[in-house]
Amino acid sequence: MTYWLLKTEPQEYSYTDLVTAGRSVWDGVKNPLALKYLRTLQLGDKALIYHTGKERQVVGIAEIMSLPYADPVLDDPRRVVVDICAVRSLPQPVTLAQIKQDGNFTDFELIRLPRLSVVPVCIQHWQRILQLAGE
Repeated sequence: MTYWLLKTEPQEYSYTDLVTAGRSVWDGVKNPLALKYLRTLQLGDKALIYHTGKERQVVGIAEIMSLPYADPVLDDPRRVVVDICAVRSLPQPVTLAQIKQDGNFTDFELIRLPRLSVVPVCIQHWQRILQLAGE
């Protein structure tokens, strides 16, 4: 299993929307590197859901429910999507400020490449985020 962080603008689609839907198509990824990462997602991978914009915080966990496939809405085979489902909300959100202040995240792509909407998360970063969230 691999761990990921998926970013979303909460005004457009929040983690609460995913919880309500149960399962959803994760789409809208345009950046070539983010698409490269998205193409490597596997069934059962876990993802932290990160709200961008004014919130800038990790709020929940999702599971990847499909292999990547061509976005059925777009006529572009390079644009892929995956299906995800909500697993659980974090007991308390973990803010970007907390992550930046914690010396364990200096090599975290969320900080190094902040514009990417899909980034890998190593097991150490995953565990530390869960710890900061109160798990």
